Amino acid sequence: MEPGATLELADLHDRARAAFLGLALGDALGATLEFMTAAEIRAAHGVHRELTGGGWLRLKPGRVTDDTEMSLCLARAIDRAGGFDLRAVAEELAGWLRGNPVDVGSTVRKGLRNFLVFGALETPPNEWDAGNGAAMRLLPVALHTLGDEAALERQVLAQARLTHHHPLSDAACVALGRMVQAAVTGRSLARLRGEADALVARHRTFRFVPYRGQASGYVVETCQTVFHHFFGSADFESCLVATVNQGGDADTTGAIAGMLAGGFYGPERLPARWLRRLDRGLVAELTRLSARLVELSPLGRALRSRGGA
Repeated sequence: MEPGATLELADLHDRARAAFLGLALGDALGATLEFMTAAEIRAAHGVHRELTGGGWLRLKPGRVTDDTEMSLCLARAIDRAGGFDLRAVAEELAGWLRGNPVDVGSTVRKGLRNFLVFGALETPPNEWDAGNGAAMRLLPVALHTLGDEAALERQVLAQARLTHHHPLSDAACVALGRMVQAAVTGRSLARLRGEADALVARHRTFRFVPYRGQASGYVVETCQTVFHHFFGSADFESCLVATVNQGGDADTTGAIAGMLAGGFYGPERLPARWLRRLDRGLVAELTRLSARLVELSPLGRALRSRGGA
């Protein structure tokens, strides 16, 4: 969609679905390579471009990890509450943690245990909390707040600070939320680049030109990797392949790149062979929840009203 074109509700639904499916695809593609270096990946796989599973978690092909699972927790909580309720989000995530997930980061575990033991809905500020665990799960909030930038910032930061309370995590989450919203509403690549550049202007440590090649769980390096490959690619598949082959925290860089590229390029650009590898129940739930989140958003309600007028 070109900037300035009339946004249709059907297109918004399509792009939201593609963003959620893109997150899952990037997660599943990257999980195979998590904690490997780029050189190790080249030696073992050449270029990794299929959902083969394996990796240190020994996953089945198409299996997703905590990136998708935590995103689902937020989406389910918003769906059941009919809006954003931080306690409902915390309870959903805590239930997920009690279910012995396939993977969970140490900062996430610490924050959710703080909620389970003390009922705390905000973890105290911590200089070591600049990981990417809050950024990986923000997609449902970005979809739910379409059309309300103030609500986006409030809700993104609230969900983030359940587990991560650090200025760099905060800044990354808000910027990524704005970029997701720009993508699913059909804005130009220049508009998305403007959001990334604004993040760099506020926090120079996020600068990604020149790219340093690091893709760790540090939220700065996660964003640098995602931005470098998203803005340097021409389609969904090449973006995700390049991103995850950087190694490091590849499931998370893949998931974040997937939500941006999925929303930007739309569902028709998601590789069918990759989608067939995902669990059918997961695809159905992601499809249903993405539609529900759009329906609950101010923009979705406005477009539905316009269509029925």
